[in-house]
Amino acid sequence: MIMRFLKKIPAGMMVVPMLLGAVINTFIPEVTNIGSFTTAIFTSAGANTAIGIQLFCLGTTLRFREMGGVVKRGGVLLISKFVIGAAIGIVVGKVFGPTGVLGLSSLAIISAVTNSNGSVYLALMNSYGDKVDQAAMPLLAINDGPMLTMIAMGIGGLADIPFMALVAAIGPILVGMILGNIDRDLSDFLAPAGSILLPFVGFCLGSGMNLTNIVKGGAQGILLGLITCFIGGAFIVLCDRFISRRPGYAGWAVATTAGNAVAVPAVIAGADQSWAAYADLATSQVAASSILTAILVPIIVSWWAKKFGCPQFPKDEAQRALFEKQA
Repeated sequence: MIMRFLKKIPAGMMVVPMLLGAVINTFIPEVTNIGSFTTAIFTSAGANTAIGIQLFCLGTTLRFREMGGVVKRGGVLLISKFVIGAAIGIVVGKVFGPTGVLGLSSLAIISAVTNSNGSVYLALMNSYGDKVDQAAMPLLAINDGPMLTMIAMGIGGLADIPFMALVAAIGPILVGMILGNIDRDLSDFLAPAGSILLPFVGFCLGSGMNLTNIVKGGAQGILLGLITCFIGGAFIVLCDRFISRRPGYAGWAVATTAGNAVAVPAVIAGADQSWAAYADLATSQVAASSILTAILVPIIVSWWAKKFGCPQFPKDEAQRALFEKQA
């Protein structure tokens, strides 16, 4: 009964536990914060560990010959998301100044639009994509945090790309890939764990969300989520279709705001005090965008993937053959 319900909802294996975790964290957080294993597995404290294990198991299913496709697909998604977020934010900043327009500053816009929720992407690619799509997640992890926002905001020497952060993000999948290529039996044993961990990752991420942030972000936070999803997403899908020659489902899957992006305005304000006056408002708006896009994007991806095709639901035999060739 529970499984049938979850399968009816786009990315339900992650989204439903995520919303459940958010409800608990908003209204009765003390239930999961009792310590020991309960807190470790049912709060945001366990999110990075669960995601790391998930990426390691995914890595064991990859073959070295597939890495070119991973970099190409993931690179197009990463760069296009950064370009559209930076472009909108910079134009708003140049034309309207630091206060922005319609209550949205360039700080809030760039923080939200350039950062994507990798766990939502991975859950959706597990339902609609292939192994190459899934393996692009560590590459997309580059935009999860303040790094690309700093670059877009042009903060002098603080815009250096932290190379070790990239190494740390791709480490689990690289180790898994090496072991999986050495021993195919190990790959077969660990491969199912990636899907099994989805509800745990979802609940942990949800336990770091507070639903009242949608109210605190106000109409501007909702507007920011819509910009991230529909304006940012439309541009990414165009790049995915015309550069990568893919149907576009993966482009919509990164049209989210990362949960970690909530901390980005404060980081930017710490680096450049001229943004300090705008950081608190931007934080609540980015939080609202994070929650809204996590709900909207799975619905959009489900509809798009079934209408225009994807590896799990090819629209005809010709597309099925193309996906099998590209996998």
